[in-house]
Amino acid sequence: MKKNTDFIKYCTLFTLYLLIGLVLVVCSLFELVDEFWSGMGAALIAVGVLRFIRLARYKANPQYKEKCDTAVTDERNRFLRMKAWSWAGYLFVFLGAIGTIVFRVLEMEREVTLCSSATCLILVLYWVCYWVLNKKY
Repeated sequence: MKKNTDFIKYCTLFTLYLLIGLVLVVCSLFELVDEFWSGMGAALIAVGVLRFIRLARYKANPQYKEKCDTAVTDERNRFLRMKAWSWAGYLFVFLGAIGTIVFRVLEMEREVTLCSSATCLILVLYWVCYWVLNKKY
């Protein structure tokens, strides 16, 4: 976060989280929406507060700021993040395929459709991303 405009942008985003969360919780209290949305509202409020605390700490503590900046810009951390994404992708495909087979054996058709569709979607996304990156690089 190099500029004050970044600070303003992030504060606006956190305020938006808080407002949307508050609206969802209030709507749930008046039974305009079900309990799922109250949980989502509470989660948005928590995320907004925690992000704002983190941003305030970032602005106030130079050591924390350096640590955060290093975590974002360091090549080793970038490599680890990309490696973690690739492992997560591989595991998702394998677990989706295994889930498809297990649910098919258990004759749970809705779950078979969900697992196989999710696996197919991630493979199609991989193929499209590979094609785009292959053209770009």
